[in-house]
Amino acid sequence: MRIGVIGAGAMGGLFGARLFLGGHTVVFIEVSKPTIEAIRSEGLQLIDDQSSQRVWPEIGESSSFQGPFDLLIVFTKGFHTAKAISDARHLVNASTWVLSVQNGLGNAELISEVVSPHRLIVGMTDFPAQLRSPGNIYSQGHGLVKIWSYTGVEVSQVRRIAEAFDNAGLACTADSDVQMYIWEKLAFNVALNSICAVSGLTVGGVALAKGGACLANAVVEEVASVARAVGVVVSTSRVLEAINHAFSHHNTHKPSMLQDIEAGRRTENDFIAGAIVMIGREREVAVPITTSLYTLVGMKEQALRSDSL
Repeated sequence: MRIGVIGAGAMGGLFGARLFLGGHTVVFIEVSKPTIEAIRSEGLQLIDDQSSQRVWPEIGESSSFQGPFDLLIVFTKGFHTAKAISDARHLVNASTWVLSVQNGLGNAELISEVVSPHRLIVGMTDFPAQLRSPGNIYSQGHGLVKIWSYTGVEVSQVRRIAEAFDNAGLACTADSDVQMYIWEKLAFNVALNSICAVSGLTVGGVALAKGGACLANAVVEEVASVARAVGVVVSTSRVLEAINHAFSHHNTHKPSMLQDIEAGRRTENDFIAGAIVMIGREREVAVPITTSLYTLVGMKEQALRSDSL
């Protein structure tokens, strides 16, 4: 397949490198000039549990490439999704598929304003990936990918794409229950990302803090109640098991939202906790703890913006 990876950060780099090594034609579509320059001059290095490999894919802004692509994978932050897919519209034709395994909710809806919903694939991944520097990706441990058509209809090409990912070492399956997995990851992220961003604590710090684990559990219950209101059944026990595993095995980890706060960057708060607050309001489901966390993260972002003026 000819694959365009939109966003050459941690997850985009991981997926793109493995698909490149799997024999696919992969190009990276990126707006960051330092990232473009780094990968053009030094290649993209992927370090995982088994090896350290360097690949030399093409990279540039979307205007550097011509379509069509067989598959575009969107790996931008949520607040960049609309512009990223709009800029790449010339790379899409009637046979192009577009995949989003981004964090949170709302990205697929933004993409569907440019791409036909019938050519859109959604999913989730829990692969670990860390961007050490532009073009330098570190991934320790294992993960999986679940994908399915955005419309919910079984499509043979989705299964073929899942097989191609799986053969490239991305442990992917086409699963009609994908919305359940998306919401369960969302519950995990609303809890740990939001609490860590507000408190400044690592995952392990939250586990050790008085009331930290109970607060995370309460957030998971609120997200699950909103999921039920939209017809998605979430296993709170499975989410809590994942959180407890993170408490035990990733105790020094700083979730991306905390990393963004510390670096003075915009967070995906609107697409994570904010999505739950918005849907909860629409469905008349009370989510007071999630609302408080969403508001507090927003206040921290506002303070950072004020400090930078």
